[in-house]
Amino acid sequence: MAALRDKAALVRESLQKSQTITESMVSILGSFDHRLSSLETAMRPTQIRTHSIRRAHENIDKTLKAAEAILGRFDLTRKAEAKILRGPHEDLESYLDAIDQLRSNLQYFTTHKCFKRTSGIITHANNLLTKAISKLEDEFRNLLTNYSKVVEPDRLFDGLPDSLRPSATSPGKRNDSKKDSDNQKNSENAVYTPPTLIPPRVLPLLHNLAQQMVQAGHQQQLFRIYRDTRASVLEQSLRKLGVERLSKDDVQKMQWEVLEAKIGNWIHYMRIAVKLLFAGEKKICDQILAGIDSLRDQCYAEITANSVSVLLSFGEAIAKSKRSPEKLFVLLDMYEIMRELQSEIDYLFGTKSCTDMRESAQSLTKRLAQTAQETFGDFEEAVAKDATKTAVLDGTVHPLTSYVINYVKFLFDYKTTLEQLFQEFEESDTEAQLKTLTTRIMEALQTNLDGKSKQYKDPALTQLFLMNNMHYIVRSVRRSEAKDLLGDDWVQIHRRIVQQHANQYKRISWAKVLQCVTIQGAAPAGGGGILGGDSGSGISRAMVKDRPMAESGKNPCKYIKYKPEDLERMLSEFFEGKTCVEQKR
Repeated sequence: MAALRDKAALVRESLQKSQTITESMVSILGSFDHRLSSLETAMRPTQIRTHSIRRAHENIDKTLKAAEAILGRFDLTRKAEAKILRGPHEDLESYLDAIDQLRSNLQYFTTHKCFKRTSGIITHANNLLTKAISKLEDEFRNLLTNYSKVVEPDRLFDGLPDSLRPSATSPGKRNDSKKDSDNQKNSENAVYTPPTLIPPRVLPLLHNLAQQMVQAGHQQQLFRIYRDTRASVLEQSLRKLGVERLSKDDVQKMQWEVLEAKIGNWIHYMRIAVKLLFAGEKKICDQILAGIDSLRDQCYAEITANSVSVLLSFGEAIAKSKRSPEKLFVLLDMYEIMRELQSEIDYLFGTKSCTDMRESAQSLTKRLAQTAQETFGDFEEAVAKDATKTAVLDGTVHPLTSYVINYVKFLFDYKTTLEQLFQEFEESDTEAQLKTLTTRIMEALQTNLDGKSKQYKDPALTQLFLMNNMHYIVRSVRRSEAKDLLGDDWVQIHRRIVQQHANQYKRISWAKVLQCVTIQGAAPAGGGGILGGDSGSGISRAMVKDRPMAESGKNPCKYIKYKPEDLERMLSEFFEGKTCVEQKR
């Protein structure tokens, strides 16, 4: 216990020493804190002066940089002004760069109104920019006008495929032996080369000028300049080609030959206008006004509107004019070209701004189809009611028959077109529709021929007329595409009809001949010779003269005009078509 007490006393003594040391350290540290606080108070003014000096240096640097920027802008503005005052003629690209720089400077001074003269500078820059854009308008107009030339017809013809280039004859003249559009039906695969309406090197310049005018808010000025210039050139190019505005009354007054030629030309003009001129116009419009979509579409629509109207109005005038059978094939030609061009028209006039023109073209296509279909009915009725008094004295083929057969042959040259036309109105078997149409026309022709055959007083000529005409019909059908459509049964049935008329003709016509050369029923009542001068003979002298019954009488040469060999020769020549004069020779 004594030892523990001694140790406890030592611990207590140690703790007391530690406490004394701690208190001494706290006292020392407190003294340092007081001194540091006094030092900080003494240093504060110096720190403040140093910070102020540093901020002053920073402000000076910023001011110098701002001054340099402003001076740089002034310098750029002076250089831009010098270029603008010289005008765009010397160096258009440099002029456009100067406008861009002036516009950038104007934006800078508008957002940095940091000194008194800022408003004056902005006013001066705006005035200068207005002058610059005004000069740009003049330059745009001059460039566009100088490089927009009327396209000569020969240049347009050079852009057509070889098979569609006009020959020495009229481009619209139909070849009656075979439809000219055999090559046209393959024209969708043909290569068309639109003419260069504006040199390619000028297009980027015009585009940049247009962009500058739009940025300056001069969209309407740009629109008017571009529309008026290009529309005028396009219309002049079409007029030089031969396009003219014709009304329904103008069309109605024309002779058929003149009208047919104009329709052929119109088909040619439509192809040139759509595939070459309108396509070329859209190409340069897209390049010059690229990035200005609404203005571009409206410009193209108004440039082409009048030209499209002139072309389509002629088609409308034809479609609405008085119907006649001879117009059917030109109506089909017109319908065919509208169908051929439909995809191009939908592409070229596919925007909202071109809706009216696109719908007008579609309407014309429908109208042509409707008029052609109505003309079918007119033709069938005209064939059935044909009352021409054209006399066919020898019973040969009537002009109506050859006309109708040629008409039907032409129809089959348009077979594909007709099938498309039928589909305009109903979805059905187009081949069945064509067969029905052809059958009705043939039936109308047969009915009319039956009526015409009754004009003959000689029953033999009636049968000969029907035989010849039906034979011509059957032979023509067998040699044409109509055979595949009408079928072998139709051909066989009508061949039997031809044979029936042939049998009737032989029976009726040769009965008279047989009556002349036979003596049946001419036996003498009281016996005796045929001639011999027997007064009791039952045969009259007139009957003897009418029939070759004089060989056994007196002076037979007096009564016999033809010998048997003469009759044999004449009969062998009967169907060779020799005239009486030739026979006498």
